[in-house]
Amino acid sequence: MDSESLAAAGVLEALSRASAMLAELRHPFARSCPFSYFLPPAGARTGTTFVLPDGREVRFEVSVAASGGFFHVDGSVAAEDDVLLGLPRVSVPGVREALAALDDYAAEVAAPAGRVIDRLLEELG
Repeated sequence: MDSESLAAAGVLEALSRASAMLAELRHPFARSCPFSYFLPPAGARTGTTFVLPDGREVRFEVSVAASGGFFHVDGSVAAEDDVLLGLPRVSVPGVREALAALDDYAAEVAAPAGRVIDRLLEELG
């Protein structure tokens, strides 16, 4: 396999890890729905959306995209338009650094999921 094919396989592997980690997020009092989609021309976003009893959606997501000779990695937790956790965009020239950042961001986004959903549910009560 050439280096470009190895890099593409690495991106797919990292997206699969992030997708699996975020898809496993659950809460007993909120429905969840995992998602993954492409960001044209060269990116992807993955995560899980929770729907609270009042109908609000809470999204836990990460993305990676290539443009301008760099890889850009983002991560966030948002309730509708209110950003609860916004990780700073990481822009790096190498695919290995981007994939490491994607792994880190997926873990950082997933870690507070239970606490975030619990807090939002308490605000409803």
